[in-house]
Amino acid sequence: MTIEDTFLDTCQEAIGYRFANLYWLEQALTHASAADSRLQSNERLEFLGDAILGIVICHELFLRFSDYLEGELTKIKSMLVSRRTCSRIAEEIGLTRFLRVGKGMISQRKLPRSCAAAAVEAIIGAVYLDGGEKEARRFILRFFGPLLDEADAAQHQGNFKSMLQQYAQHALDTTPIYEILDEKGPDHSKCFEVSVVIGSRRFASGWGTSKKEAEQLAAFHALQELDVIAPDVAYPVPAVG
Repeated sequence: MTIEDTFLDTCQEAIGYRFANLYWLEQALTHASAADSRLQSNERLEFLGDAILGIVICHELFLRFSDYLEGELTKIKSMLVSRRTCSRIAEEIGLTRFLRVGKGMISQRKLPRSCAAAAVEAIIGAVYLDGGEKEARRFILRFFGPLLDEADAAQHQGNFKSMLQQYAQHALDTTPIYEILDEKGPDHSKCFEVSVVIGSRRFASGWGTSKKEAEQLAAFHALQELDVIAPDVAYPVPAVG
């Protein structure tokens, strides 16, 4: 196996897809600065991948959030297909270490976010051309799927009670119950501890300077324990009542 073969093999392991035609992978990894002409770069694949990413995300949002209006779906979609999100995916994969760039960019300690994001879209386009719609969808949902609920949380602007109620009613066929466990401080400056109970399960409690604030934090903890929100997502303060 040559150095080039090893390089491409490692890249395929990182992205979780094996190409039947490595030409598409090589083109997806070629930045315009390293190509003899822009037609030989990943720009056309980026164009295709951007469109495919958009339609797959739209389809998934349509299926997952059946009671959301067009405006709500559009906001979540915009978060998911943004340069920032694509760059985040590229970092998760470690994609930029495989990207071929010109000499002028090699010396940079970190490639621009736009390059990383474009590489993700180019890979999506390459997977689509190599393996078809099913493989492209599988690739997209593997990396973007976990971000769907994070984007939904952001769309709710911190209203985790609403988000938890929606999830509990749709997925668990029940409604969350909030219980006050403790309260401290003088009447004019009290703090409250609240926990959520869903069915027979009690979730981690949350403290707040009002009952509503404590309920929001408790709902956030429950969403994390239910794997609706990733455990490393920070709680936004202040919460919405």
